[in-house]
Amino acid sequence: MPKRSSRRRGINLLAKSIVDDAITEKLLDKAVGEGKNPAAVYLGRLGGLKGGRARAAKLSARKRSEIAKKAAQSRWHEQ
Repeated sequence: MPKRSSRRRGINLLAKSIVDDAITEKLLDKAVGEGKNPAAVYLGRLGGLKGGRARAAKLSARKRSEIAKKAAQSRWHEQ
């Protein structure tokens, strides 16, 4: 008899994959409508999803802190 939690996780993974497929399909449809190459749009999305994490992983803690301070200053800077 399978555990209940394993079935629940399977349902959640299925739901996530359905949502991911729908988002990707919508992006590709929009790209075709705008005359863009769908393959390039898809690859760009893949790179965009992992780009920030990959950049943060290779930065030192000191450099990440400097970038965060600069971002906070620009957000809260009075105009």
